[in-house]
Amino acid sequence: VKDAVGNVLADGDSVTIIKDLKIKGSSTSVKVGTKVRNIRLISPVDGHDIDAKVDGFGSMYLKSSIVKKVL
Repeated sequence: VKDAVGNVLADGDSVTIIKDLKIKGSSTSVKVGTKVRNIRLISPVDGHDIDAKVDGFGSMYLKSSIVKKVL
């Protein structure tokens, strides 16, 4: 699984969000630059291939195309 710029992702990596994400059922959104630590790679579910806990939002699935690995 590769991130938006082509870096290979692995379990336990830290990533940052590169695009604002609207959350269903919530008036707030996950902003650009939000850091997500300790990701887990999963088999794709509706295009989402990362399971992670986002600070302030809890556990959610993310697409690898909207994250960038922190080097």
